[in-house]
Amino acid sequence: MDRGGFRVIVLVLLGLDGVLVGLLGTFFLPEFLGVVPFPISAIAAGAMNLALVWAAAYWAPPGSRLTALPMYTFLATVFVLMVFGPGGDSVYGGPGIYQAGPLLLLLLGCGPSVWWVLRRQRHAAGA
Repeated sequence: MDRGGFRVIVLVLLGLDGVLVGLLGTFFLPEFLGVVPFPISAIAAGAMNLALVWAAAYWAPPGSRLTALPMYTFLATVFVLMVFGPGGDSVYGGPGIYQAGPLLLLLLGCGPSVWWVLRRQRHAAGA
């Protein structure tokens, strides 16, 4: 198999990993640290998305928007779960701080990878 075909397979797998990070981040969002709700899955999703985007940057063509493919699939997964929950039910929400869960997941889950992609583009433009 040539490098181009292998590149497509790796990018598709990285996109599927973005979906898995979105699912796991969503379903483990209401975790507790003692008695306090603590969004550890949102923080872990941010670290995983950063790692996936970094790996996609290696396999994507230079200057391509495919670098952010795992982040795009993560965002699409979170959006689908916000709008169309399983069985028509809402996955996010609840009393108090749980209402901020989707916002925390989006900010903490995408923040590091957005920062890295923008920083990389800025360095590429300046070089």
